[in-house]
Amino acid sequence: MLLEIIKMALESLYANKTRTILSMLGIIIGVSTVIAVFAIGQGAQKAVNDQFQGLSANSIIIMSMRGRGTTASSKLKTEDAQIIIDNTEHVSGATAVIQGNKNIAYGSESNSLAVVGIDEKYFKTSSMELDQGRLFTEDDIKNEEKYVVLGSGAIESLFPDEQIFLGETIKVDGKKMEIIGSIKETGRSMGPTKTDDSIFIPNSTAQKSILGSDGQIMIYALADNVDNIEIATQELTSALREEHKLKSTQEDDFRIMDAGSMISAAQDTASLMSLLLTSIAAITLLVSGIGIMNVMFVTVAERTKEIGIAKAIGGKQGDILTQFLLESVVLSIIAGSIGIIIGNGIIIIVNSTNLSSLITLAPSAKGILIGFGFSVLVGVFFGFYPALKASCLDPVDALRSE
Repeated sequence: MLLEIIKMALESLYANKTRTILSMLGIIIGVSTVIAVFAIGQGAQKAVNDQFQGLSANSIIIMSMRGRGTTASSKLKTEDAQIIIDNTEHVSGATAVIQGNKNIAYGSESNSLAVVGIDEKYFKTSSMELDQGRLFTEDDIKNEEKYVVLGSGAIESLFPDEQIFLGETIKVDGKKMEIIGSIKETGRSMGPTKTDDSIFIPNSTAQKSILGSDGQIMIYALADNVDNIEIATQELTSALREEHKLKSTQEDDFRIMDAGSMISAAQDTASLMSLLLTSIAAITLLVSGIGIMNVMFVTVAERTKEIGIAKAIGGKQGDILTQFLLESVVLSIIAGSIGIIIGNGIIIIVNSTNLSSLITLAPSAKGILIGFGFSVLVGVFFGFYPALKASCLDPVDALRSE
């Protein structure tokens, strides 16, 4: 009996193809939007995790205020990392980084890449792994050696057709430097700078010969305990203010952020964006549900005489209610299935084009389940009242209708 009712529902929908397609359109758009929205949210979450991968929860980052709207000229320097270590009780370590973009050339290949000046402690602090060759030593830093360690993306840019690069000489802003090692792919970022697309040189060399005053200085410090981050922050703030000879009336010429707060803020932003986009998709599904209800009302009005005949030959109220409700549900299921296909198609298209450099969509089973479930719920909710109205028609009045 149920299969017969479903068959009748499908025949009714097929008989009014244009109306059915228009009714389904809202649900298709809504479901595909929900799937895309959850993919954006998952992608944003992944981007956040990738960006801060390798930063421990007790990491503290000190940045120059230069170019950030402050009137104070920043006095932050690489030597401040040692000042922090010597003058704080709850900071277990600190390493300085100076970075900027320069033209990097090898043979006929030339690209603008991020140049990151570091000391020998940086790789350990950042948990990056050596792939080939070796890393910088303390003597390399002291002697301002012109050595380079390459990120995986930098290798692909400079040596697209070659496997051997150790010992080769590249030009960094016109100055010759020897490649001594490479880093395994990390997928993480240092602010806007992708680690894999960077080259690493001794910070002494970066300051004196390559970047100079053009470089942006950052210091990575580690609190001795996650619970002591606030105390460590206060200690290093006092140490830097004293080192920079700032008066009590002067503002800090540096900015401090801890990794936990940065990750939390980035995750909150990603979640808020997902919530807003999901709300828009939900409204789309709600509007499409109202459209389904209107279509079902029209269907009931057009088939009043058919309903009267069905009741006159013994059709039960429950059967008629089920038939019209199933029409609405079947319509929603078909539309939801099409929406799933389109939504996943959007994810594949975006991730396979240049748009993937701007935004990454990560498929989400949760998005599919919620989108499809919502579409079925819309069909049941907005289809019930028209179906109930059809089942309650008086057979005599229904047979008299034209």
